[in-house]
Amino acid sequence: MQAFTTLKGLVAPMDRANVDTDAIIPKQFLKSIKRTGYGPFLFDEWRYEDRGEPEMDCTHRPVKTDFVLNQPRYQGAQILLARENFGCGSSREHAPWAILDYGFSCVIASSFADIFFNNCFKNGILPIVLDDKVIDQLFKECAATEGYSLTVDLPAQTVTTPSGHSFAFNIDGFRKHCLLNGLDDIGLTLTHADSIHAYEAARRQQAPWLF
Repeated sequence: MQAFTTLKGLVAPMDRANVDTDAIIPKQFLKSIKRTGYGPFLFDEWRYEDRGEPEMDCTHRPVKTDFVLNQPRYQGAQILLARENFGCGSSREHAPWAILDYGFSCVIASSFADIFFNNCFKNGILPIVLDDKVIDQLFKECAATEGYSLTVDLPAQTVTTPSGHSFAFNIDGFRKHCLLNGLDDIGLTLTHADSIHAYEAARRQQAPWLF
């Protein structure tokens, strides 16, 4: 998992509340357990005129030009700005996989669904909760300014606007440690590799019939 420290990135505004995981990545894409390849299908039903299917070539698919991710000014965005209860619905981990594969490594909203929120941390995405009034302000500034970017500083736990206004956010200390060091569950386990190997060697001596 790639470490997250600071990010200055273009913002794409998703001005909808209660965006569920089936909208983020529709159910037909859950057949695969690969963690990559979902980016072209992120928000598939909102993004395209036709129905997407796994392994489909999206190069020449008809797009909905009014959808935010299809607008030229938001191409290359790394920060997704959203409304309350983002990521509600089913618990599919494919949702954060699709968000990350598209290129977003940070989602800012006034609230998140619990399971989606937890899955973000496990996949290297920083979900940030800010007050509704701050979210409103960021949406207004983003709409008024082409190329609007934010600076996210995880060590300092701040989000800073182009005008220099900073907003603090809370994050659990353990989750912060894992993001800063690029540790998913497997990576976290491997930090104890020496102890694991020592235990296995001792057990081999104590109970060789198990091996």
